[in-house]
Amino acid sequence: MTVRADSFGAAAQLYDAHRPRYPDQLIDDLLMQSPRTVLDVGAGTGIASGQLLVRGVNVLAVEPDPRMAGVARNKGIRVEIGTFESWDPAGRRFDVVMFGQSFHWVNPDIGLPKAHRLLTSGGRLALMWNRLFPTRPTHSDLAEIYADYIDPAKSLFGNAPNNHVDIERMITSITTHGFTVEERTYPRDTHYSAEQWLDLAFTYSSHLTLAAEKASELRARLAERIGSAGVSVDGDALLILATRS
Repeated sequence: MTVRADSFGAAAQLYDAHRPRYPDQLIDDLLMQSPRTVLDVGAGTGIASGQLLVRGVNVLAVEPDPRMAGVARNKGIRVEIGTFESWDPAGRRFDVVMFGQSFHWVNPDIGLPKAHRLLTSGGRLALMWNRLFPTRPTHSDLAEIYADYIDPAKSLFGNAPNNHVDIERMITSITTHGFTVEERTYPRDTHYSAEQWLDLAFTYSSHLTLAAEKASELRARLAERIGSAGVSVDGDALLILATRS
């Protein structure tokens, strides 16, 4: 596990408390064919799994970090430990294979063929991301501060948590592995206090991997720059829905 990937487990409770949930309409669309079995890959603390579980869906989660998995298990979610590439499905198949904020951690040359094999006939691969676009303050408003600690492009204000998602290239790759693909977006418009936004920002690996002293200093400087007005955020949730051909 890389240092960046491993950083999430150390902050598992904070991650679960502050990462946004997926919009209800996205979950409705994911379940519109009434899947009986769903595999949640890279499930983290079970944010997406939990949203399905409360709707009565039979969910199995796969998560490489035992600390993240522990939070998910405390929600009543069944979790098996392992990376998707090495995980043994033991002959099981699923109506939906889902990646919530996690597909970019998987080798697509291994992950896509494996997902195809695991799906039932007509089953669907679902890749999901919450994408946040701060509008006030903007990335440029805070880049000067970030430059003293991390690459400003890797800050949450720089939208870097989404920069690793090359949608066009991803859809092309999914299609070549035997899927019919559609893309759906669900708009967001919200506001965070400075404290809420920084709680969220410091669940991203670029922030979690900072030395404690540097992280504390960065947070204090950002809080001062944001001030009492907080952070206005636009954006969306993205769902790539791919049907097994």
